[in-house]
Amino acid sequence: AKSKADAKSKADAKSKADAKSKADAKSKADAKSKADAKSKADAKSKQAAAKADAEPKAAAKPKAKSSATAKSPEGAKSESKPKAAAKGKPKSSARAKAKAEEAPAGPPVVRARARFVRVAPRKARLIADQVRGLPIEDARTLLRFSPRSAAQDISKLLDSAAANAETNHDLIADELRVVDIRVDEGPTLRRYRPRAQGRATRINKRTSHISVALEPEE
Repeated sequence: AKSKADAKSKADAKSKADAKSKADAKSKADAKSKADAKSKADAKSKQAAAKADAEPKAAAKPKAKSSATAKSPEGAKSESKPKAAAKGKPKSSARAKAKAEEAPAGPPVVRARARFVRVAPRKARLIADQVRGLPIEDARTLLRFSPRSAAQDISKLLDSAAANAETNHDLIADELRVVDIRVDEGPTLRRYRPRAQGRATRINKRTSHISVALEPEE
């Protein structure tokens, strides 16, 4: 009988503990649900306030558009025309004139060029290096007594440049100086020479482009 009473008391205590734990869990769930409902209500109130703040701005935008569209297209065209006129040629021409006025007027440089001269560039450069920087009379004397065949072609080019200076720029030919002379490589003509046992070897006949610049001496 005593053991039965102890078991019954234990069962009662256990049932009471279970009921208490259930009541605590239920109270916690109720508190959590209340907190969630409160946070949702706060979020809704914030959204409503933000929407109310955004409505005046949205209402103000169409007014600005309507005021912008109230202008006639003729007025818009009249406003755009002066800008286009401002960006036109008059400014560029004025700038070009200003640059031309600012740039110092130096001595005129007379140029002449001979193309496809039948001389190898290496051989023509040997003469060009001797002539560069000399007065035209000294250059002519040097070319007259030079044993190389390229000297004749360069001498003819110097005479042509001097004639251009007299005709186009009203300069005196004897007072000119060779400022620059340049020899560029032209196309190569390929020829063939027959050799022994039916073979053939190639012959390269090279050409040059020679350019001269003359300037009056100081």
